[in-house]
Amino acid sequence: MEKKNNIPKACLEHSEALFRDVRAEDPWRIFRIMAEFVESFEVMSQQGPLITVFGSARTQPKHPEYEEAVKMGRLLVENGFGALTGGGPGIMEAVNKGAFEANGASVGLNIKLPMEQQANPYLTTTIDFRYFFIRKVNFLKYSKAVVAFPGGFGTMDEIFEAITLVQTEKIEPIPMVLVSNDFWEPVVDWFKHTLLEKNKISPEDLDLFTLVDSAEDAVKYILANIQE
Repeated sequence: MEKKNNIPKACLEHSEALFRDVRAEDPWRIFRIMAEFVESFEVMSQQGPLITVFGSARTQPKHPEYEEAVKMGRLLVENGFGALTGGGPGIMEAVNKGAFEANGASVGLNIKLPMEQQANPYLTTTIDFRYFFIRKVNFLKYSKAVVAFPGGFGTMDEIFEAITLVQTEKIEPIPMVLVSNDFWEPVVDWFKHTLLEKNKISPEDLDLFTLVDSAEDAVKYILANIQE
């Protein structure tokens, strides 16, 4: 079998054919992306003022963080907002439950994941996404504020992207709140004693968000700092 750079010719031909197939799909993928943007924007534009809440999908009912997230959803509705989450279990479910039981808008932007993402039963509106980046655009485009409960990589990704977009002036400043001193204080201390001291961020970047220990304090901060 003929080889090129020690790679069998048959393998090269298969790889080249596969690349051609993938490249041929790209223009059609653009149409699928456009359709997902258009459909989601159309639904989201009708939801009224929303507050996005991020948090772990793994938090179990009856856990103190779950109960606090239920309270968060209820307080948002009582103060004239709808709750916007990723639509899954854990903290997302808790926030949606609080909003749903308070007869408010309870919106979930659902995306199918290998392990943990199924739409929770407390949604008044749900949108299913194929693409993470379109889903993330919808969170920030239609939110008056962002709240982050304790969570894993997904929560970190979502709240850090929100902070980055405000820091770089890609979106207008909005209130951003981290809920749970025990969970977030070590992260904020790392910001201060590593990122700031090593000149990776500016002192004013630490003012882009606030740290609170309860749903009540989170809502108070949002109401005091929200832009109409």
